[in-house]
Amino acid sequence: MKCRVKWLDHMSFVGESGSGHSVVMDGAPDAGGRDLGIRPMEMLLLGLGGCTAFDVISILHKSRQQISDCEVEIEAERAADIPRVFTKIHVHFIVSGKDLDPGRVARAVELSANKYCSASRTLEKAAEITHDFEIRES
Repeated sequence: MKCRVKWLDHMSFVGESGSGHSVVMDGAPDAGGRDLGIRPMEMLLLGLGGCTAFDVISILHKSRQQISDCEVEIEAERAADIPRVFTKIHVHFIVSGKDLDPGRVARAVELSANKYCSASRTLEKAAEITHDFEIRES
């Protein structure tokens, strides 16, 4: 896997993935940015959310659950001192579908968190990561 980050100007960058996709990242105005794009640390959390959602949806499909939607809400705390690493991350899944089995949803979240999600496994080395979920009937 490869990617590239190119400086544009001020504190703006464009990230280019090996798969050919791009995203603009920028800093906050108080750090010299112009607020033109997502912050790099936000991008890290979004990567975690996408990685774990991918796993949960895949596991639920394989267990024949009729899911219609999956959202992941992430809240994180950072250390006060530089390098301001994440210290706590909470991942909340909102899984919607018809007649979803809470045990299977719990198992999918657990498998993603503890076995399959590369982003979770990487970030857990620095931060305490917790997970929970809710089910919505659709």
